[in-house]
Amino acid sequence: MKERKRIAEATAGRYRKAGKKEKGVILTEFGELTGFARSYAAMVLRNQGRVVWVSRKLRMRGDVGKKLPRRGRGATYDEPVVKVLVQVWRIMDYICGKRLAPVLGEMVERLLRHNELRCDAATSKKLAQMRPGQQPARLSRRVNLDSLNV
Repeated sequence: MKERKRIAEATAGRYRKAGKKEKGVILTEFGELTGFARSYAAMVLRNQGRVVWVSRKLRMRGDVGKKLPRRGRGATYDEPVVKVLVQVWRIMDYICGKRLAPVLGEMVERLLRHNELRCDAATSKKLAQMRPGQQPARLSRRVNLDSLNV
């Protein structure tokens, strides 16, 4: 990997200054040396060592090999919500998520009223707002665990 970076650093300046025909030759050479696909090789050579101004005083130099961590979105449904969802799912005899979604809010209210389920108001509100596409993802992880009686 370090050798590929060194080759990219050495070739990037030549690639940026070259014309269209020369770029094709350089890409072929670079692809053979590194084993990169042609489009990826072009992206590496274009962005290697590129200077980006972040503010008036701060500029950053690009390194293609360095990956930044992705932030991602935090979990909307925490463990108590998933536990209650699994309880309701079991009570409803493992109904599919698309059929469970429209009746989930009403079912949670009824189960709370008859003391079949225990959860706080925030959890029941989150369950009522859950969309049809979200239950199968939460429940599919549990299907394997339930079949093993875990």
